[in-house]
Amino acid sequence: MYPMDVGVVILNWNGRKLLEQFLPSVVRFSPESTIYVVDNASTDDSVAFLSENFPTVNIIQNKTNGGYAKGYNDGLSNLSEDILVLLNSDVEVTQNWLSPILSEFKKDNSLVAAQPKILDYKNKAYFEFAGAAGGFIDKYGYPYCRGRIFNTIEEDLGQYNDIKNIFWATGACLFVRKDAFWNVGGFDEDFFAHQEEIDLCWRLQANRGIVKYVGSSSIYHLGGATLTSENPKKTFYNFRNSLLVLLKNVKGSNVWWTIFIRLILDGIAGLQFLLHGKIAHTFAILRAHLSFYALLPKFLEKRREQATRLKYFCTKSVVWHYFINKNRTFNEL
Repeated sequence: MYPMDVGVVILNWNGRKLLEQFLPSVVRFSPESTIYVVDNASTDDSVAFLSENFPTVNIIQNKTNGGYAKGYNDGLSNLSEDILVLLNSDVEVTQNWLSPILSEFKKDNSLVAAQPKILDYKNKAYFEFAGAAGGFIDKYGYPYCRGRIFNTIEEDLGQYNDIKNIFWATGACLFVRKDAFWNVGGFDEDFFAHQEEIDLCWRLQANRGIVKYVGSSSIYHLGGATLTSENPKKTFYNFRNSLLVLLKNVKGSNVWWTIFIRLILDGIAGLQFLLHGKIAHTFAILRAHLSFYALLPKFLEKRREQATRLKYFCTKSVVWHYFINKNRTFNEL
C-alpha cells in the first residue's frame, strides 16, 4: 500500500448551526485527513464562527452560491489530496469511518468513487433516504438504493454489511479520487443541485472506473437541511435533473422513447400531487419540464460528447415493482 492524502471537504451555505452541531465529530474522528469547509457565499456568521472555534479547519470562500455542483467545483479546484471526501454539513461521522474506504482505494486503482453506510441521524437503527447502502437507477431514471425505495426505508439489520459495486454513490458522503474527478470534468454545474452525483458516477464508469459501497464504514445523516422533501424546489430539481441525466448519458435513439415514458410518469406524479392538495409540487413538475425543454440545445451538445452505451440499469422499472408488485425492499426487486 502507498501513502494516500485525504481531504474531507464540507460545503456550507448559511449553516452555522449545522457546523456547530456536526463538525466536532468530523474533527474528532478524522485525524488522518485535512479538513476543509467551502463556504458558498454565506450571509450568516458561518465563517467567523469557524475562524473562532475551529482553527485547524481550513476555510475556502467562494464568491457566489453556485449550488452543490459549482460550489464543490470551485472549492476543490486547488486541493492536492489524492482522495477527496465530499461531506454534507449535516453529517455525524463515527470512529474509524475513513479507514475501511481508504483501504479499498489503496487496494484497487480502478476504484474511483465510494460511499459508506448512510444511516438516519434521527432514527439511527434505519437507513437514510439520501444514499442508504448504495445507489442505482432504473431505465427511466428513477433513483433508488439498497435500503431505500421511494419513501420506504429499511431497518439496518446487517443485511448490507458488505462491499458491493453500485451505480452511484451519494453526494451526502462521496469519496472520489481527485484525478478521476477532474478527468471527467468534475460536476456538471447545470444541475445546480440534486442528482449531479449520479451524472458524475455515470461518467466515471464510462471512463472505466468502479463505484463501490463499503458497509464497514457508517455515518449518520440528518437530511433535508438545505431542502426538505416538502419543498417544491426539491421536486423541481429532482424531476428536471432525472431527465437531464438520461438525455446526456444514454446513447442511442431509444433514449427518446425512454424520456417520453418518463414524461408520462411525471404527469401521473403531478396528478397525484394535485389530488393530495400539493399544488405547488404539481407546478414544480411542470416547471421542471419547461426547464428541461429550455436546456435541450445545451444538453444535446453534451450528449454528442458524453453519451455512452454503458449498462446503467438492472431493474427496468422500479415504479412498476414498487407500486404494482408492492416490492418494498431492494432484495425483492
